[in-house]
Amino acid sequence: MRRVFVICLIGAWALASCPRVYEAQERALPPTHINPAAQALLNQAIQALGGPAFLDARTLSTTGRAFSIQDGVTEGFVHYESAQEFPDKRRLSYGFGKHKAVTLINVGGDGWEIDRYGLIDQSSRRIRQWQLANRYSLENVLQRLIHEPGTLVQNGGQDFVNNQPTSVVDILDARQVDVKLYLDMQTHLPIQIEYRLLNPKTQEQDEYRDVYADYQRVQGVETPMHLVRYVNGERVAETFRFTARYNESYPANAFQPSG
Repeated sequence: MRRVFVICLIGAWALASCPRVYEAQERALPPTHINPAAQALLNQAIQALGGPAFLDARTLSTTGRAFSIQDGVTEGFVHYESAQEFPDKRRLSYGFGKHKAVTLINVGGDGWEIDRYGLIDQSSRRIRQWQLANRYSLENVLQRLIHEPGTLVQNGGQDFVNNQPTSVVDILDARQVDVKLYLDMQTHLPIQIEYRLLNPKTQEQDEYRDVYADYQRVQGVETPMHLVRYVNGERVAETFRFTARYNESYPANAFQPSG
């Protein structure tokens, strides 16, 4: 029997439940509109993250440990290795040591899983989960989403996150998803990304919240090494990065099943 361990990494989460990610319909969209006050906050955040070094990052390779959490209790953890090419490619391997590693490969809307039993296609549900989490990841929000046609970006004022004062950037993307980016008022670094999506099963809004902490400077880029995901207020996964490297060269077939 094929045994599946649900691993949750920001940018590569596999959630217990997740609404469908709808592809934007082809239609004429207005140009991006960014309020000047919001643009100033975005400029501060990008500069704090490393400026050109952050914006020019094309790949991110990390290793670490990921925990899955159910009903507030840690169910298990795995060591992982991840290779990601922005905006939509990743190769994630986890479960080393006593257990043969499982590898997940995603390229846009395609996905495969490789384990000791062989190769299978990822389910459409798992692919949609990857697409959702990847679209609203820290890198893709600041490098791409805020520039997409049809996106409206405004100054959201100020708020507190865990008693920490933050500046808020409100982003309404072309899919009408309301995204809130919370920036530390002192360092200007992103500490949280929050967004809501309609759950097609319950017809209620699900709230997703990704928390970024323990920033360390890697190759000129401030990189969060501790990541936590919450769904509807419940902590569902936590990731500790041990190492991180940007702009590594991957083999040509790294994101193909044969790789």
